[in-house]
Amino acid sequence: MISPRMATGAQEKQYPASLLNFFVYNPKFGPKEGEEEKKILFYHPNEVEKNEKIRNVGLCEAIIQFTRTFCPTKPAKSLHTQKNRQFFCEPEENFWMVMVVRNPMIEKNKDGKPVVEYQEEEILDSVYSSVLQQCYSMYKLFNGTFARTMEAGGVDLLKQRLEKFFYRYLQTLHLQSCDLLDIFSGISFFPLDKMTYLKIQSFVNRMEESLNLVKYTAFLYNDQLIWSGLEQDDMRILYKYLTTSLFPRHSEPELAGRDSPMRLEMAGNLLHYGRFLTGPSNLKDPEAKFRFPKIFVNTENTYEELHLIVYKAMSAAVCFMINTSVELTREFCEQLDSLVGPQLTLLASDICEQYSINRRISGPEKEPQFKFIYFNHMNLAEKSTIHMRKTASVSLTSVHPELMKILGDINSDFSRVDDDEEIIVKAMTDYWIVGKKSDQRELYVILNQKNANLIEVNEEVKKLCATQFNNIFFLD
Repeated sequence: MISPRMATGAQEKQYPASLLNFFVYNPKFGPKEGEEEKKILFYHPNEVEKNEKIRNVGLCEAIIQFTRTFCPTKPAKSLHTQKNRQFFCEPEENFWMVMVVRNPMIEKNKDGKPVVEYQEEEILDSVYSSVLQQCYSMYKLFNGTFARTMEAGGVDLLKQRLEKFFYRYLQTLHLQSCDLLDIFSGISFFPLDKMTYLKIQSFVNRMEESLNLVKYTAFLYNDQLIWSGLEQDDMRILYKYLTTSLFPRHSEPELAGRDSPMRLEMAGNLLHYGRFLTGPSNLKDPEAKFRFPKIFVNTENTYEELHLIVYKAMSAAVCFMINTSVELTREFCEQLDSLVGPQLTLLASDICEQYSINRRISGPEKEPQFKFIYFNHMNLAEKSTIHMRKTASVSLTSVHPELMKILGDINSDFSRVDDDEEIIVKAMTDYWIVGKKSDQRELYVILNQKNANLIEVNEEVKKLCATQFNNIFFLD
């Protein structure tokens, strides 16, 4: 149930975008009349009457087939109607995922009667198409591809896995707070000096040598990535899972720095804060279970199935990925805890200290007159001063939704051309919005300068590029 937001002034109720339906189907599974239900592999909400499910899936099939007559290689990606918008995605051959989003609406009171106005233009195709693609990527991370599941256990196993995964995952889709960051689905990198970075690299190498079962390692600090041995696309979706799901679940109050209550570690009497975020919550518990989530990476090539061990000390977290053919025992987990815990604790303290020194040198942070989003397509690096907090359940932005919509519109324009480009927009609210695209990098700036003119806005953005981005934007 979507609760309305009361608008100021007149008696209006605003309803944000919300998920109406989500389904997965394969048109090859029920080709004959009377067998249409066999096509449906997953349907949300499940309580929808069978005939309506069949009708909705049939309609999508018809739309996709119809649009193929105009462009056989590129079927429809979305369908706009007054009340909702449908998004289509074929992540694997003949497997279709469809997401139906109800348009935002305003309920007004006219002559004592409620009148509903649908805001059809408030939804951006690029944002929600990216959200649908992420649904598949996240499913594949934990379950592998649809085709491999079919090989392993047929349609029944695939239906079970889809039901189990999407029943929970769809509850975390907060469509009203999706924006430009969902299009980029980038990675926030932690800024480090060379010496500290080398310490982390040395730590990763030592751990991989000592725990010789480890296939890949990733190292994060403060929810930002420092090191990864995974392929970019796999790390991108694992990073999203860690920062929007796993870490927020384990964010019980823990003090940063050296003031936290250290626990005594029996092996060598070393003090450390280390703990498993996946796997056993307490190694001393005789009933502890040593099961770890499985993830699937390199599904295009070698198709690797791995145990995911996430271990954290203070603000530092390290992910170890180990082949699932290896059985993980209590002894292995105790060895990992006693080896990684003390070293990760010291490393976390070093990073914290170094970061504090760097911030003191760079001087106090003043409230800037601009906010920005930066994204680099080459290394997926993302930086935003607009988003104060972004998790699966909440996205707090410090700017008005109308401005976020303009940013999305500029991005859509950029995606249509390969050339470097610059767009400047003056919003109704007197804000200036600047978008720059240059050599695989994109920058979006929001300036709060009412009386500025175009030349002054351009100068401000040049200054920002020179100070924040080392002149990487060289558009005149």
